[in-house]
Amino acid sequence: MQNEQVNASENVDSAVLRQGGVLEALLLRGIFEVKCFDKDGKLKWHDIIKNVVTIVGKNLALDTYLAGAAYTVVGPFMGLISSVDYTGVPVEANTMASHATWKEAGTTNLPTYTAPRKTCVWSAANAGAKALSAALSFVFTGSGTVKGCFLVYGTDAVSTIDSTAGTLYSAGLFTGGDKTVVNTDTLNVSYTASL
Repeated sequence: MQNEQVNASENVDSAVLRQGGVLEALLLRGIFEVKCFDKDGKLKWHDIIKNVVTIVGKNLALDTYLAGAAYTVVGPFMGLISSVDYTGVPVEANTMASHATWKEAGTTNLPTYTAPRKTCVWSAANAGAKALSAALSFVFTGSGTVKGCFLVYGTDAVSTIDSTAGTLYSAGLFTGGDKTVVNTDTLNVSYTASL
C-alpha cells in the first residue's frame, strides 16, 4: 500500500509603493557665446563659456524674483577675465570684492579695451530663457590673453572697469582654452540665461 502525502502551503506577498508630492528643480545657468573678429571683420575664432552662477548672484536673483517690489535693475554689465596673475577658475563663492584667483581685463590688466564695461540689453524671455537683444562688442586697444567673461549687476553695480561694486552674477572660462587677442580685434559676446 502506498501513502501519498501532499503538504500544501500558500504564501502571499504584497507591497505598496507610493510617492507623494511634485519635485521641481530650479537651476540657474547661462552660456556666453564669443566670436573674435580681426580689424577687417574676418572671424578669427569662436568659443562658448558655460558659466558658474555665484551664490550672491543666486541670492539677488531670488530676492528680486520672489520679493522685489518696484525693483529697478542696475546693469547687468559684462566684463572680461584676464590671464594676468590667474591662479584658478571662477567658483560659486566668488563676489566682485573677492575673486582672488582671477582679475578683470580692460585697463590695469591686459588685454585692454575701450571702456566701460558693456551694458546688457535683453530681449523678452521665451521658453524659460532670456538672451541679450544684440551681442556686446569689446574693441581691443592692447594685446593679451582673455580667459573668459563675467556679469555684474545690483543696486551698487557700475560699468567702471576694475570696480568691485555690485553683485557678481556669473563668471566662466572658455571651453576651448585661453584666447589671444591683438590691438584692433573685436570680441562680440552674446549671453543667454535660462531656468
